[in-house]
Amino acid sequence: MISELCTANYAGGYTFAICGNANRKARGCGTGIYPITPQTEIVETVVQLFDKGKIEKGRIFHVESEHSAMGACIGISVEGARSFTATSSNGALYMAENIVSASLFRLPIVMQIVNRTLGPEWNIWSEQGDSLMFRDWGWIQIYCENNQELVDHIIMAFYISENHKVLLPSMVCVDAFILSHTMMPVMLPTQEEADEYLPLLDLPHRLKHEKPFTIGGLALPRVTASHRYDMEKEIYNVFDVYKEAQDRFEELFGRRPEDPAIGHYHEDAEIILISSSTVSSTVRNVVDSLRKKGIKVGMVKIKMFRPFPTEQLIKLVGNAEKIAVLDRNFALGAPNKIGGIFVQEVFNSLWFAGSRNLVQSYIVGIGGMDVTPNVIEDIVDDISKRKRPESSIWKGL
Repeated sequence: MISELCTANYAGGYTFAICGNANRKARGCGTGIYPITPQTEIVETVVQLFDKGKIEKGRIFHVESEHSAMGACIGISVEGARSFTATSSNGALYMAENIVSASLFRLPIVMQIVNRTLGPEWNIWSEQGDSLMFRDWGWIQIYCENNQELVDHIIMAFYISENHKVLLPSMVCVDAFILSHTMMPVMLPTQEEADEYLPLLDLPHRLKHEKPFTIGGLALPRVTASHRYDMEKEIYNVFDVYKEAQDRFEELFGRRPEDPAIGHYHEDAEIILISSSTVSSTVRNVVDSLRKKGIKVGMVKIKMFRPFPTEQLIKLVGNAEKIAVLDRNFALGAPNKIGGIFVQEVFNSLWFAGSRNLVQSYIVGIGGMDVTPNVIEDIVDDISKRKRPESSIWKGL
């Protein structure tokens, strides 16, 4: 690997390019691209590397909309080439029809989403609603805390999505501006390393000129139900393939990417804070500070949202009496006014396991509001005094 100081946008574009080029001895790669703040530099980087000859066997389609960008990716992928793109916010909304089609066609497309608030009113700052609106449509979803995680998980996403036990597309998500435009030291894989890590793509249901067939036609109810049932079974294969991808990554690169859920000071914690993405960095710093003061607080970071890492979460939470879930998202009209999307999954996981932890929902960082240490400390203070949960509590307004 080579060390470089770069933004998440550059890191994502670079990694897409070399992963695509790693399929040059098979059917190559391709992307449909359309700009939208704050992801534009990702696709610009891919184009620049293509112009420099870093993608030896591939096509870039400069299209007129995000809908067409994913349409191009579907066409590329169904022909058996490695396919990738990036988008953000209302771009994902415009792409929605084809985002759903990509998963139902069982195509291993990888897309970087730069999480940005949906509008109007127009807001370019970070919020997770743009990716989470697709939570139930068969895309693997990974949320990154820093630029290095983005690089590692784009590479792993191709490995996992293209595995025949999975064959589902992946979203690798980063916070707008907090990561997309922030430079950090990152270890970038070389082309030789990407070649060694990624097997050549062999899509079993790719279109073949010598044996033509149709995809996406009219299906009878039983056919559709069987198709969805197969997807339901196979998305849970992601956990085993993810571990395989971790093992292979560690063997080649000498370090191991984190699990789908990760604990910190969780073993003896009386209070657990659950977070995702860059908020986790702030939460970890606050946990470290409070530990020095003798407060038994810990954290769990949810990296993978789909499939949801229920078993890992239950083990990491353990016997903690109180759990605070921090959501940078909101689902309007949810039962009991508990609108955080991650907290709904946490409730579901713990209830089904018979847990009786006190779980409180906190809404933070909406519209790109800062999630400062003071906000986290206020949450710890609030939940430490609680005897029972209530509706979602908004913090940092």
